[in-house]
Amino acid sequence: MELYFLGTGAGMPSTRRNVTSVAIRLNQERGSFWLVDCGEGTQQQMLSSPLKPRQLEKLFITHLHGDHLFGLPGLLGSRAFQGGQTPLVIYGPKGLSEFVETTLRVSDTHLTYDIEVCEIDEGIVFEDDQFVVSSRKLSHGVLSFGYRFEESPSAGRLNTEKLAQEGIAEGPIYGQLKKGHDVALPDGRVLSAEDYVSAPIPGRKIVILGDTTPCEAVTQLAAGADVLVHEATYAAFDSDKARAHHHSTAVDAATAARDAGVGALILTHVSARYDEVGLAHLLDDAQTVFPNTFLATDHWSIAVPRSGTIHAPIGPPPSSA
Repeated sequence: MELYFLGTGAGMPSTRRNVTSVAIRLNQERGSFWLVDCGEGTQQQMLSSPLKPRQLEKLFITHLHGDHLFGLPGLLGSRAFQGGQTPLVIYGPKGLSEFVETTLRVSDTHLTYDIEVCEIDEGIVFEDDQFVVSSRKLSHGVLSFGYRFEESPSAGRLNTEKLAQEGIAEGPIYGQLKKGHDVALPDGRVLSAEDYVSAPIPGRKIVILGDTTPCEAVTQLAAGADVLVHEATYAAFDSDKARAHHHSTAVDAATAARDAGVGALILTHVSARYDEVGLAHLLDDAQTVFPNTFLATDHWSIAVPRSGTIHAPIGPPPSSA
């Protein structure tokens, strides 16, 4: 599992950052990727990424401000042009269905695949045997959601060494034990699965927020997450601007990460007003509160391991402007 940042800017695109979109790559888990937000130019960003529109399975919109939404009609059309045929499900606030239907209709865009638009509220928005996705309302000028992506636990490790020492050869018995089933042997012995399989491995937990001011919903949604992706539109010295425009500072994000007990914090949705010096201040402010903080840039990616704290990002240096 990997997070790939297509756009990390706030409000409007700049020469250094496109507007917001982040992908969750699930190549091993599902052979696809999910997308959170789709700002203007997202499909253009994909051209310089390993992501292909036809591989997009689910799209989650946090709120209906243009810098999180205006790239959606073009991406839907390009997915059809590039041969996408698998269904696509889009989640987001009330009004999203009208936006999608209207833009497709007036542009005479014809899709080659089925789409379903799910207008959400708080609670579980999607669940299968691999993932549970839930949402909470945040505090912004419009209805804005944060999403929590929880992976199901995976089976524990089978102690093959112990089985071999007890004279039990590799075969169907191993598979049954791995699945948690007790096995009766011809000699009368009964092998209890719990004696040979370690505890289940916890699934990964990723939280990606829409725009928000500090609120209790953030820490509740992010509690115990491996990764929290939080907007950091402003540096701490511009906190008055953050409050006036219903946004957060980097320190607000770091405080939420600390209070929620997350493993790593990734800052995104950064104002174009900051040059390299300003960005360095922004990151330093956050790391003073929560040391394991990264500042994302466009086309930066970070792997999310099944266990352990994230320390080594991959892709372009996260501290670059």
